[in-house]
Amino acid sequence: MSEPAVQMQAPANGLHLIKKDYEGAQSTLCKGCGHDAITASIVTAAYEASVDPKRVLKLSGIGCSAKTTNYFMNQSFGFNGIHGRMAAMATGTGLANHTLIPIGVSGDGDTASIGLGNFAHMVRRNLRITYIIENNGVYGLTKGQFSAMADRGSRLRKGGANPWEAMDIISLSLLMGATFLARSFSGDRKQLTPLIEAAFNHKGTAVLDVLSPCVTFNDHEGSTKSLKHIRANRDALHDIDFIPDFDQVDVDYDEGKEIRVRMHEAGMITLHKIKDHDPRDRGRAIQLLEEARGNNTFLTGLIYIDENMPDFAEVEQLPEIPLAFLGEEELRPSRQDLDQINASLML
Repeated sequence: MSEPAVQMQAPANGLHLIKKDYEGAQSTLCKGCGHDAITASIVTAAYEASVDPKRVLKLSGIGCSAKTTNYFMNQSFGFNGIHGRMAAMATGTGLANHTLIPIGVSGDGDTASIGLGNFAHMVRRNLRITYIIENNGVYGLTKGQFSAMADRGSRLRKGGANPWEAMDIISLSLLMGATFLARSFSGDRKQLTPLIEAAFNHKGTAVLDVLSPCVTFNDHEGSTKSLKHIRANRDALHDIDFIPDFDQVDVDYDEGKEIRVRMHEAGMITLHKIKDHDPRDRGRAIQLLEEARGNNTFLTGLIYIDENMPDFAEVEQLPEIPLAFLGEEELRPSRQDLDQINASLML
């Protein structure tokens, strides 16, 4: 008789968790949806970065993108809010407990239409959050109408061409003071996964605009968000690695061919240059985005990062112990304190 096959145990990460510990419910999205590929990258990134699922807060709004948070880290807290209010929820939770690791998954409308006002103020406050936009250029949940991020001239499967200029959420976020900006493609996990790992370790707002083709309503000839069009018009800034602090790594590279950016929390993002771009150069980032717009190409990679800007919790001088864990005695000002505050506000 032959010996029974030995089942290989998946390797554990720094928290003694295996990759399966970062999975969630089975997806009910359309087969081949780019959103599921993003979920796979989130799972891999969290596993490789040894993110503690019990410290993660998953946030979402309304749309196909809102379902994504159910498909990863089933040990984590989660809150699915109303349309366009995810950024406001993130701000409130960041104020109540700044020690959590928020991961928000949003869509075209949730961020760039009804949610734009909330999103803008979250970005300028530099709230700590990994904010992933699943960008497919349509409202898939309501049968494929153009979204605010649909490119001008892009065509519906059944209908005319979009007459309006697309809203470039990365350019807009850069002008509003965002401190981590990246764009990637759901089908390029080699690039997307380390970008998500770096976002987890960024102390501030990390916005990732991920092109995610809708296989049901926006993957046809004439769509600029189809798999074929994205693959033909991607323009990568660099190859990307994320190196956690606990790994011993020996690197051999030519001078001037690699940039390393030390992250606040832990680890380092390493950029192997394809283009001449230092992501710490804000002016150059704006220039590259405008060039890509003019050339009708999708610029992917780490576009901008600022590791020196204080985050929301620092600016608001939040205590080390989260407000959510303080009692009434610590939170309620005394009569004397209130009198002093009122006196300081009197003209």
